[in-house]
Amino acid sequence: MTNTDQPSENPHTDIARRFLHERSDVHDPQVSPDGDRVAHVVTTCNLDENTTSARIWLDGTPVSAGPHDSQPRWSPDGRWLAFTSRRGEKKGDATLHVLPVTGPGEVRTVCTLPEGIADITWSPDGSKIGFISRTRDERYDAKDVSWQSPRKVERYFSRLNGDDWVFDRPSHVYVVNADGTGTPKNLTPGEFQHDGIAWTADSTAIITSAQRHDDWDTQLASDLYRVDLDETITLLTDHSGNHAAPAVSPDGSMIAFLGNDNPTLYPQNTKVGVMAIDGSERRFVSEGLDRTFFALNCPHAPLWIDDTTLLAAAEDRGATHVYRLTTSGDTPEPLTDGALNVTGFDQRSGTLATARSTVSRTSELFVTRDGRTEQTTHVGMSGRDWEHFVVPCTDGSDEIDAWIMRPADFDADRTYPVLLNVHGGPFTQYGEVFFDEAQMQAAAGFVVLMSNPRGGSGRHSGWGQAINGPKHTDVPGTGWGSVDVDDVLAVLDAALDRYSFCDRDRVGMIGGSYGGYMATTLAARHGDRFGAICSERAVNNLLTEEWSSDIGMTFRVEHGVDPVTDPGEYLRMSPIMQAHDIHVPMLLIHSEEDWRCPINQAEELWMTLKWLGRDVTFYRFPGENHELSRSGSPVHRRMRAEIILDFFADKLAADAANAS
Repeated sequence: MTNTDQPSENPHTDIARRFLHERSDVHDPQVSPDGDRVAHVVTTCNLDENTTSARIWLDGTPVSAGPHDSQPRWSPDGRWLAFTSRRGEKKGDATLHVLPVTGPGEVRTVCTLPEGIADITWSPDGSKIGFISRTRDERYDAKDVSWQSPRKVERYFSRLNGDDWVFDRPSHVYVVNADGTGTPKNLTPGEFQHDGIAWTADSTAIITSAQRHDDWDTQLASDLYRVDLDETITLLTDHSGNHAAPAVSPDGSMIAFLGNDNPTLYPQNTKVGVMAIDGSERRFVSEGLDRTFFALNCPHAPLWIDDTTLLAAAEDRGATHVYRLTTSGDTPEPLTDGALNVTGFDQRSGTLATARSTVSRTSELFVTRDGRTEQTTHVGMSGRDWEHFVVPCTDGSDEIDAWIMRPADFDADRTYPVLLNVHGGPFTQYGEVFFDEAQMQAAAGFVVLMSNPRGGSGRHSGWGQAINGPKHTDVPGTGWGSVDVDDVLAVLDAALDRYSFCDRDRVGMIGGSYGGYMATTLAARHGDRFGAICSERAVNNLLTEEWSSDIGMTFRVEHGVDPVTDPGEYLRMSPIMQAHDIHVPMLLIHSEEDWRCPINQAEELWMTLKWLGRDVTFYRFPGENHELSRSGSPVHRRMRAEIILDFFADKLAADAANAS
C-alpha cells in the first residue's frame, strides 16, 4: 500500500488517497432537551488501516472512544446520552451504552446482542430504550455452515443487499431497561420484519412499521402497528399503501409518518402524513409541495416541534432542505435554503441543528438559535465547486438540471476530456452535495458533467414517472432507455456547445446501477459519441434481473407488466439484446456480493462482448456489495477509483500533466 506521505508513481493513486484517506463527515445531530447542547457523530476514513471509524462528539469535542460509536440519543431529562457500538467480547457483537452527561460516572453497557442495534429511542418516562435488532434462527448457532440446516425459502425479499439472508434473521422490536438491569425483551417474535421506533406518550407501547399480512411480499403494502409492552400487536393502517417512519406527537394524540396510498405505483413522491393515535383520520399534509419527503441524503422520520407543527426533509432540484409543515396541511415552508444538502437534522427548545454538505465541502454541523446560524464544526474536507445550468428537454416539455465541474489547474485556453456521469436509481438525484467521484475525476484532469434526466427524484411526480413502462395501467410512460436517454444526450450536446473547453472528440461516460444500464444502453445505441464507457453494478438484462435480484418481482410496478406474463417487454428494454452493436471500449466493474444487481448482469455482458471480440475489461470486487463506491472498504474504493481513472486516461488520452 502506498504511504500517505510519499507520492506514488501513478498520480491517480494519489488522487484517490487524497479524497478517501482521513475524510471526515458529520452525521446525525441530536439537540439536548433544553436546546443548549448538540451531540453528533463524526466518521473518519483511514486507508492505511482500511477502516471507517465513528465517534460521538458533544459541543465540538469527542466524548466516546470509537471506533464504531453511533446513534447518540438524549434521555428525556438530558442527563444521559445513549449510543450504539461494537464493544462486545465477540467480534461482530452489537452493544448499547449510556453515557452520563451532567455529572460524573462511567459509560455503562445496557445490553449486548449478536446483531446490529438500530433506531434506538428512549421511552418518554426515561425508564426504557426501544430499538430494532435482528433475531437469528437457531441454524446460526451451528459450528459452521457445513453443520447448518438448509434454508426453506418461501417468500420474495428473503435476501437483501448488504444484509445477506434476512428471512431467518428478521428485524424485531426490542425494549430494555435503560439502567442496564434485566435483558432485552423481544416484542415482535416471528417471521415478520419491523422498522422504526416511536414511543406512545405514556411509555406503554411502541409504534412501528411492518409488513405482517399474508401476501405482503406480492401486494407490497407496509403498515403501522401499535406494539404494547405485553406484546399485544394492533394494526393501525389497512394494507392500502406504504406507511413508515412513525413519530408520535408530544401530547400523544397523533402519529406522523412518511408514505403514500398506492403500494404498487412506483416511482412516486413520498408524502408526510398524520393520523390519530388509533389509526383513524389518516391524511397527508405535505401535498402543497410535490416533492419526495424520503430524501436519499437525509432519510429521517418526521419530527414533531409541537402538537401541530412538524419538520421533514425533501429533495428539490439537486438540493435537500428542511421544511416546516402543519397538521392542517399548509404549504411546507423551507427552513434552509441555498445550494446544499441537509444530511441530518434535529430541533429542541428552539435550537435547530443540521448537518450540511455542499459540492465543495463534506458535511459539517450548523446550529441555528434566535434566527442566527453558525457552523460549529470544521472537521471535513474541501474540494472543487461546479456550475449549475439548465437544458431544455428535446420535446420542449420541461428543463433538465445539469452541473459542470472544471478540471484542476483549469486553463480556459485549453480543451479537456469530458466524463459524462449518469446516476443510479433511477428515482434519485445528483446535486448540491460533496461527491468524491466528481472531485476525483476533476482532479485527474477531466471535465465532469452530471444531470438529472427524467425518471429521477427532486422534481414533480410526472418527472419521476416519465419512464414508467408504456403498458403501465396507472401512469404509463415511455419506458427505460427513452426520454431519459434523450435528456442525457441533450445535456451532453448543450455542454459541448456552451463550454469551449470541452473536447467533443474526447468524451467518456460512466454510470452505476441504473446508471450502468444507461451506460450499456448508450454504448449500444450511441457508442460513436464516446471514446470509452464504464458500466458498473449495472442492470444489463432486465429479465434476468427480475429473476435474480434481492428485490425481484418489484420492477413490475415500474415497468407495468410482470416478467412471467410479458418477458418480451423486459427484453425489449434490455441493452444486452443490443450488445452486438457495442464497439466502444467498455470497462465493467461489479461486486461479487451484489444482490441488488447480481454479478450475472456483468457476466452476461462480458461473455457476450468477449465472444464478439470487442474491447472489454472486467473487474470483480470480492467481499463487496452494491454499495462498493459509497461504503465499501476504503482500500477497495481506492482501487476502484484508480481503475476508472486509469481506464479513461488511457482511452481518452487525458493529459497526465494536468493531474494534481
